[in-house]
Amino acid sequence: MGGKTRWEYLRTIHPRYRKADRQQRRLILDEFCSNCGYNRKYAIRLLSGPPPGKRPPQARRRRAPRRYGPQLVSVLAAVWEAAGFPWSRRLKALLPLWLPWIRRRYGVSEQIERQLLRISPRQIDRRLKERKLSLRRRIYGRTKPGTLLKHHIPIKTDSWDVCTPGFVEVDLVSHSGNCGEGEFIYSLNVTDIHSTWVETVAVLGKSQMHVVAALEQVRAALPFELKGIDTDNGSEFINGHLLRYSRSRGIQFTRGRPYKKDDNAHVEQKNWTHVRKLLGYARFDSSEALRAINDLYANELRRFQNLFLPSVKLQTKTRVGSRLKRTYDAPQTPLERVIAAGVLTKQAAAALCAQRESLDPFALSRSIDEKLERIQRLANLRQSPRPTPETTAAPALPMEAIAQFSKRLGIPVVVTPHGLHRQ
Repeated sequence: MGGKTRWEYLRTIHPRYRKADRQQRRLILDEFCSNCGYNRKYAIRLLSGPPPGKRPPQARRRRAPRRYGPQLVSVLAAVWEAAGFPWSRRLKALLPLWLPWIRRRYGVSEQIERQLLRISPRQIDRRLKERKLSLRRRIYGRTKPGTLLKHHIPIKTDSWDVCTPGFVEVDLVSHSGNCGEGEFIYSLNVTDIHSTWVETVAVLGKSQMHVVAALEQVRAALPFELKGIDTDNGSEFINGHLLRYSRSRGIQFTRGRPYKKDDNAHVEQKNWTHVRKLLGYARFDSSEALRAINDLYANELRRFQNLFLPSVKLQTKTRVGSRLKRTYDAPQTPLERVIAAGVLTKQAAAALCAQRESLDPFALSRSIDEKLERIQRLANLRQSPRPTPETTAAPALPMEAIAQFSKRLGIPVVVTPHGLHRQ
C-alpha cells in the first residue's frame, strides 16, 4: 500500500474510529495495523490525533547539493591558516579585506570570489570542521602580588565602558618554562579597551625600571594618546616608579581586585592570542631571544594583528534558562575602530590606511612563521616543558606506502577497506 493510499485509508476510518466504543476500536485498530503495516502505538497516535487534512504530508525534501566545492574550501582553509585560525565570524569579516591579495595569490575566478563573499559563518564552520584542532596547554604564572603603595592606586570595580581609545589594560606574560628561578623574558602586553589595539614589548626580567621603559615605548608606538592604564596587583606594577611615571604623564592609574582575573579580562584574552598562542610555554632567557622577540613584536606582528585581523566585542549578555546568550558587535579591525572613533588626524589615518594597502597579509603571515621558527630555536629546552606524546608521535603512513614497503621485503599484502591483509 502506497503513501497516498494509506492517507486516504486513514481519512476514511478516522471518523469511524472516533465514534466507536472500546471493543470496536480494538477491531478497527487491528485492521488498520494489518493493512498499513504500522506499529500499534504509531497507529493509535494517528487515529487519536486530529483529523487528517485533504492532502497527505509532503515527503522530506532532499538536501540541496553543496554549493561550495573543494577549490573554495582549499582557498578558505589557506586564508584561515594565514590569519592565525580565527573564529568563523571574524574570518567572514576579513575575507572582503583580504580579497585583493587572495585574487593576486590564488588567481580565483569570479564565481569563487562571489562564493567567498557569500558564504556564511555557519557554513565556514561546517567546511573547516575536519581541519580544526584542539590544543590543551598548561599555563604557568610567575608574578607575585605587590604590597607597596596600594592605597595610592584606586581599585577599578566598574566595567570598562569607554567610548574613546586611550584607556588600556596592562599585564606581563612570563616565558619561564618549567623553572621560575633566574632571569628570563617577560612580554608586556598592552590592550586598548575601545579599539582592541594591542602593543607588546619583551623585557628581560620584570624590574620596575624595565617595565616603565617598556610602557614608554608602547606609549610612543600607539597611534592615539595614552589616557589611562589598569593593571593587576603584581609588584612590577604596584610601585613608586610606575606611579610617578603615570602622574608625570597625566595618565590615570587604576588596578584590579586581588585574585580577580576577570577585572583584566581584555588583556588576559590577548595574552593568549598575541603571546601564548605564538611563543608557547618554552623558556627564553637570552639577549638574542629578547632581540628576536622584540623584532617580531615591533614589526610584522603588530601590523598583522592591528591592520588586518577583525575582532568582535561583547555587547550584551542575557541568561536564557541555564545558558548565557552573548551578543557581539560587527567584526572590525583595530584600525577601523580607531578611525571610527575620530581621534586620528586625517594625515595619520591616511598614513595607516596607505600602510595597510602596501602590505600583503599572506607575506606577513609567512614572515611571522619564519621568525617564530627562529625564536623557537633560541629557547632554553632544558628548562622548557617536554613535548606531549601527541606532538612527538610520527605521522601515520598511508596504507599504500606500507603495502609497497612490505612487497620490497617479500611480504605480499593487499589493501582493503579494513586494513592490510596478506595475500
